[in-house]
Amino acid sequence: MELVIFSGGAAKAVATGLQGDFQAQQRCALSATFGAVGLMRDKLLAGEPCDVLILSASLIEALERQGHVVAGSARNLGGVATGVAVRSGDPDVPIGDADALRATLSAAQGLYVPHLGKSSAGIHVASVLQRLGLTQAMHGRIREYPNGATAMREMAVAAGDGLVGCTQVTEILYTPGVKLVGELPPGYGLDTVYTAAVCTQARQPELAARFVQALTGDASRQLRQTAGFKLDL
Repeated sequence: MELVIFSGGAAKAVATGLQGDFQAQQRCALSATFGAVGLMRDKLLAGEPCDVLILSASLIEALERQGHVVAGSARNLGGVATGVAVRSGDPDVPIGDADALRATLSAAQGLYVPHLGKSSAGIHVASVLQRLGLTQAMHGRIREYPNGATAMREMAVAAGDGLVGCTQVTEILYTPGVKLVGELPPGYGLDTVYTAAVCTQARQPELAARFVQALTGDASRQLRQTAGFKLDL
């Protein structure tokens, strides 16, 4: 028995952290795909089989209204902040306020980000660059990848100085070779609430509901906090 999961990259550490015990207890196999939330939604809408979705709350709400998610099945994992990262051996960069963030990004030789149109963090980064007046100035220095985890992995092995990453905190925390400098400063931050839900066309609806409970229940609180989720949102 296989449970198919489409998930935003922000929830990877939680989903994989639960995987071993859940598979053993339920005598099943989890097949999970992680990526930008917009791309995961598009896979579902293209007709690819899926039992559980883990996406931003706004996308889950829209999919429920459209009939793609079982009404009442959605449960929140918590919120995830958008943060700034550098490679593990590099010094921290100043990001405490808008001026510091602008100076740091202006000096960056490469800005590693997730998809600027399909990922929650990428869409927000594009907005931040525009508000800071840096959209044109950063042209040619933005390193865009399908999701934040890939962007962080690529930054970790990239050569050269002055490399900065910006994606969701959870993706930074679980990627070897990079470290979290901090969340974006006040007025520029974004906390995205992630939600798990059962797909209307789920092949294993009861098993899917049990996995949603495992992801969002009391037993996973510590795992979610360690992964970087905020549980008070």
